[in-house]
Amino acid sequence: MEHNPSNLVPARVVVEVLQAVVDKAAAHLASWATDEDQTVAYDLASMSSAVAAAAELLDYGTEGQAEADLALLYAADVAADLAGRMAGRESLWGVNRSALDGIAAHVAAGRDPAFLDRVASRVLATREAGPRHLSEELQLVRSTFRGFAEDRVVPVADRIHRDDEDIPADIIDGLADMGCFGLSIPAEYGGFAEGGVDELLSMVVVTEELSRASLGAAGSLITRPEIIGTAIARGGTEEQKARWLPTIAAGEKLCGVAVTEPDHGSDVAGISTTAVRDGDDWVLNGVKTWCTFAGRANYLLVLARTDPDRTAGHRGVSLFVVEKPSFSGHEWSVTQEGGGSMEGRAIRTLGYRGMHSFEVRFDRWRVPADDLIGMDSGLGRGFYLQMQAFANARLQTAARAVGVMQSALELAVDYAQQRSVFGRSLAHCQLTRAKIARMAALIAACRTFAFAAARAVTANGGQLEAAQVKQLACRAAEWVTREAQQLHGGYGYAEEYSISRLFVDARVLSIFEGADEVLALRVIARQLTKP
Repeated sequence: MEHNPSNLVPARVVVEVLQAVVDKAAAHLASWATDEDQTVAYDLASMSSAVAAAAELLDYGTEGQAEADLALLYAADVAADLAGRMAGRESLWGVNRSALDGIAAHVAAGRDPAFLDRVASRVLATREAGPRHLSEELQLVRSTFRGFAEDRVVPVADRIHRDDEDIPADIIDGLADMGCFGLSIPAEYGGFAEGGVDELLSMVVVTEELSRASLGAAGSLITRPEIIGTAIARGGTEEQKARWLPTIAAGEKLCGVAVTEPDHGSDVAGISTTAVRDGDDWVLNGVKTWCTFAGRANYLLVLARTDPDRTAGHRGVSLFVVEKPSFSGHEWSVTQEGGGSMEGRAIRTLGYRGMHSFEVRFDRWRVPADDLIGMDSGLGRGFYLQMQAFANARLQTAARAVGVMQSALELAVDYAQQRSVFGRSLAHCQLTRAKIARMAALIAACRTFAFAAARAVTANGGQLEAAQVKQLACRAAEWVTREAQQLHGGYGYAEEYSISRLFVDARVLSIFEGADEVLALRVIARQLTKP
């Protein structure tokens, strides 16, 4: 290990200046901005996410020269982005125009095409953004799930996407046998989480490997058990934990989440689906949308309004675990004795196919009172339990984005080295090499930040870090897959080439589990500017 390889000191200087600018701007914004002043707040939040990743990449940079080069490259790109966002708005940021002048030489070095060319040479030789530096245990986890994904997922991924098929049972059953659905469920309830600051790292590693093979057919299967398992573990009674968690961890009961509504996306406090107590049951009425995997799911996590006083807002909603039969295909319905019904219709989407996202309608559907998470003590706590669960989901979504980016990088490297243009390899063109180097730096930054955020979520809830890494990685995935597709030329637009699937899959990442703008404005910016 080289504790001070060249380029690490310049990278550190750049990051320190960037952090100082973000801190100063946050303090300034807190002094004058309102919720209506969104443009600068969005840019500040986005830059805080990028700078936080750059700071995490500094520790990675101590591992060797290749790592330090990635740290400098990424820090320089972040500095250039920050300069562009502040240009002409310095007074709104509360920052002097000369704030970045002292790091100009370091930024120039990190953006020098000759420097990017050297970084690209290593990436082209390895198909990797940089060394992983995983522990022996995590490396074994990665190798195991890489093997599973290569054998079971990759051969069917493009077909599932093209034909909008269901995920094959052998993928779901195989992942269940490997304990995939219990990675974050406490060991005492049949899962694999045993406490400690690193307990979420396996989930991050597994998610990346499965998403590298297919976001829709594998990488997202963990998300819903993460959300529902976390909500139950944190808010359920002991009887509920013992009843639900072991079956989720074993993959015996598959999960879906029904929170979003047609008129209420990220504004979950405004939901209109109601749950009214009737004897020993709660009666659900309403429509949910974008309920991914709701067909195959046996358990639906449903957020409903239990307080008829709508002025109660988020304090008037509660979480239920609604049990239902598992259905394949794109449409399903089920009727209870007494006439209650639930029906689902899959929404056709650009990408992210296989799991299917449903609109689900509840009409007088009866739920036993014992299935309200926390029972009487869970009344009105649905919003809080959901937010806690979504920190895990946002972290897992960042890992999904990293997996998609890693796959795109590998495809870009392979195609660039095989394709000849104007009498020479595409991989020898300076612009190609600059793109590949920047892809690698982005992936390394997001991967490193995901690990840091995982530890923060375990240690203190990590709401800010989970939101930041989710926002950053998901936007990065759009750029990386776009550039990888562009390197393929016309072939990148053909469905027979996997890069086209990655491109449309990446687009959903910055929409679900907290839209990019909502995370920036209502989570990140508020945290940065609070007193």
